[in-house]
Amino acid sequence: MPDTLKLSQAAVLVDSAKDNVAVAKCDLPAGLNLELAPSRQLRLNDSVRRAFRFALKDIAAGSPIVQYGWPIGVSKGIRAGDSIVTANMDNARPEFADDSAKAAGDWRPDVGGLPTTFDGFLRPDGRVGIRNWILIAPNSMCASHEANQISMRSEFMLWSREKFPNVDGVTAIPHDKGCGCTDGTNIDLVLNTIAQYVAHPNIGAAVILELGCEKTNLAAMERYIGKPLDQWGKPVIVLSVQKLGGTEPTIKAGLEAVEKLLPEVNKISRTKQSVKHLSIGLKCGGSDAFSGLTANPSLGHASDILVAQGGTSMFTEVPEMAGCEEKLKNQAASPAAAKEIVDAIKWYDDFTARYGHTAFENPSPGNKDGGLVNILVKSLGAVAKAGRAPIQGVTPHAQAPRTPGLWIMQGPSYDQLSTPALIAAGAHMVLFTTGRGTTIGNAIGPVIKISSNTEIFQRMNGDLDVDAGTILDGLETQEQVGRRIYQEIVAVASGQPAKAEKNHHREFQIWSEQSVAL
Repeated sequence: MPDTLKLSQAAVLVDSAKDNVAVAKCDLPAGLNLELAPSRQLRLNDSVRRAFRFALKDIAAGSPIVQYGWPIGVSKGIRAGDSIVTANMDNARPEFADDSAKAAGDWRPDVGGLPTTFDGFLRPDGRVGIRNWILIAPNSMCASHEANQISMRSEFMLWSREKFPNVDGVTAIPHDKGCGCTDGTNIDLVLNTIAQYVAHPNIGAAVILELGCEKTNLAAMERYIGKPLDQWGKPVIVLSVQKLGGTEPTIKAGLEAVEKLLPEVNKISRTKQSVKHLSIGLKCGGSDAFSGLTANPSLGHASDILVAQGGTSMFTEVPEMAGCEEKLKNQAASPAAAKEIVDAIKWYDDFTARYGHTAFENPSPGNKDGGLVNILVKSLGAVAKAGRAPIQGVTPHAQAPRTPGLWIMQGPSYDQLSTPALIAAGAHMVLFTTGRGTTIGNAIGPVIKISSNTEIFQRMNGDLDVDAGTILDGLETQEQVGRRIYQEIVAVASGQPAKAEKNHHREFQIWSEQSVAL
């Protein structure tokens, strides 16, 4: 490496007007001179690891360390050229209001030359699906084994793509909830999530299973939804393990039910539909310091493109909004939406506090090793997924937004809980950014993976769909990658399988208030 490099060659600077730190693109040695401007150089006092930060100027003790134009911590006394590490920063949330960050009136992106339709399945209720599954839905953990067996044996023994070309397969949603828990919210979360999956437009028909004596049995489900289970507007068959005489009779009845449903589900085929019918969920996991610089803002741009055309976009991971209250309030569509945002973040703070935890426990060891030294910098990078569209408000966990547009969904950051919940809230698919590499999928919706750096994209190419690392290399802008992501959304909505689908990832789980997930 030469003794002197231009700043743009060595590091990424997000907001040149406000930031007092930059992020290293590669390992930088102590003593390296960086050219900040034609007449200004900076000498690194320490070696700086790839994806970590260094100070561009002196930051006095007690002053905010700023990235993304917002504080990521408080200096304990930092010199220009110092590496930013946990030893010289305080993770406290500093007071830092920035009225200039209000959502701009011209947030709408250029959509010229981009597709405005996709090939989807028009359902009788007017909604549109992007997949056509038969769902095997157990009401509790006590019927999950039978559900798994029915779906697996169906696909191995009965299902033929040649015979039923419009059917995507037979999928199950086994889980560990539904009994042995407190009444109230925990039961509601299970019943709501199962009901939303059965009703989802990606589902052509369903088989619902109960053991028979659990808290979330079929009678409880009927009471919850307020109508008999055979009135969903799609073919639904219900089975009871205890009434049928046990495991093998239930599996046999389930296989017969699938055989009966396959011709019905196959009758519908794809037709041209407006992208305004699409709903997407936005997630990140296995993040690194580049996620908030490349993949997340690019995904935010793709989200803006969809919202500008009448579609719906949801982001969640409320614990990863800690410290971003002011930023998100400024993006709110109304004072009422701003209050919902603040209340959602406070609710999660209070919720975790009841169990003796805080949002500051959130960054995982992998996050920290990838440069995300605390929750503040992780949060600011995570909310970049929101793009610039006005936030309409907060929708409850696993419940659909009230209108199209950009929404926050209440919920944890834990991938295995928030991804299924976004689908339950009506998302047709989830767009998932990662810097360390993540393989998660979903039982009924595609999960499109977007890498923050090219190295991980090449190493895990069989699991990742879009590379945003081209931004680090100076080959593309965030807007250009965002347009590519949007095109990927339309292609996958029209039937192109995401890598997670090719790898048969069908993860599913239900959040409960008995589990503390950051």
